[in-house]
Amino acid sequence: MQTIILASNNQNKVKEISDKVKQFNIKIISQKEAGYDIEVEETGKTFEENAILKAEAIYKTLGMPVISDDSGLEIDALNGEPGVYSGRYGGPNATVKDKIDKILNLLKDIEQDKRTARFKCDICYIDTKGEKHIFEGICEGKITKETCGESGFAYDPIFLYDTRTFAQMTMEEKNEISHRGKAINKLVEYISKNSN
Repeated sequence: MQTIILASNNQNKVKEISDKVKQFNIKIISQKEAGYDIEVEETGKTFEENAILKAEAIYKTLGMPVISDDSGLEIDALNGEPGVYSGRYGGPNATVKDKIDKILNLLKDIEQDKRTARFKCDICYIDTKGEKHIFEGICEGKITKETCGESGFAYDPIFLYDTRTFAQMTMEEKNEISHRGKAINKLVEYISKNSN
């Protein structure tokens, strides 16, 4: 069985990817399980650059295949913000509510049809040979005028996909159409064609 490190300690991410690759005799472990406990600074200007930074740091240290991702929300009326700063939008001590309130406040005079936005996710996979592969997933939607739904996390309660926010969907429904779900599906497709 091949082991791939996921550059994260988020057990939901570990499970989501594990479920999709176990058929290829691949085991996904968190970076903590791999003995890597360094927080890589995300200094990239794009999601792809940040994903590469995290993957390369772990690969250089442990020499094992690694998957990393970076993702965030881009809002057209805010010139693509929060973008790569999605996790730290509103300052280092901002809560999720603070970040959401900041966005809703900045968009308060913007009409619904101009509140277009997308979640974007870039995955970097470094294989056993040390070669990098990038997979991108994008989910288009709009920003609501107020929070809706109890599920999900981060910006899910204000991201409207079709007629519901991400926070109004089950995890399974969201994973089917989300930016991360799409990027993971591309990764899995690549692994299925290249696994021995």
